[in-house]
Amino acid sequence: MNTVLVVAAHPDDEVLGCAGTIALHNQSGDQVHVLFLADGEQSRPAHQQQQSARQAAARAAGEALGVTSVQFLSFADNAMDSVPILQIVQAIEPVIAQLAPDTIYTHFGGDLNIDHRISYQAVLTACRPQPGHSVRRIYCFEVPSSTEWAAQSGPVFRPTLFIDTHSVQDKVEAALHCYAIELRPFPHARSMQAILARQQLRGSSVGLPLAEAFMIERELRAKP
Repeated sequence: MNTVLVVAAHPDDEVLGCAGTIALHNQSGDQVHVLFLADGEQSRPAHQQQQSARQAAARAAGEALGVTSVQFLSFADNAMDSVPILQIVQAIEPVIAQLAPDTIYTHFGGDLNIDHRISYQAVLTACRPQPGHSVRRIYCFEVPSSTEWAAQSGPVFRPTLFIDTHSVQDKVEAALHCYAIELRPFPHARSMQAILARQQLRGSSVGLPLAEAFMIERELRAKP
């Protein structure tokens, strides 16, 4: 059994980025934990009520995918760059020490959303490869309406790992429906149709009906 930690900036990023992969880990007997760094709502009006609803949606989505635990750090939405990076790292480190995950999924470092970029940087800092550190694998996921909207002059998401998710598509859709308020009408990148089209695109690029795609940030193996 492996211990997996998903570090996401906002509730819904974990489902948009790796819902199928989470469900597959759960089916394999792995424990999956989700840590949200920002609340996803403080940049919006009436954020307190929305924050509670967003957290309830995150718990419901976690239940749909078989997540073991969900934690919220509640840094300010779209303002994580106003917080010293050390403070964010120091908030992540105790969670990693407690859970001792061997695998972490987190954001791609070139996303348009500033919180996504800070989350990536904080995870890499918290997971410096020191002797005895539990984390052996770090994979970066894409988030529709942030990854593909990033400036093309910066780093570009080029997936190097594809996970076949067609067998758990019902769980993916159930988790997405938990965040129905965050979905948009087609042709928005966060519409159900566009999300499915992305899964089909990633799958067809490697001969699969549906897939989630990741960039491998780190992968330590005992054997080749």
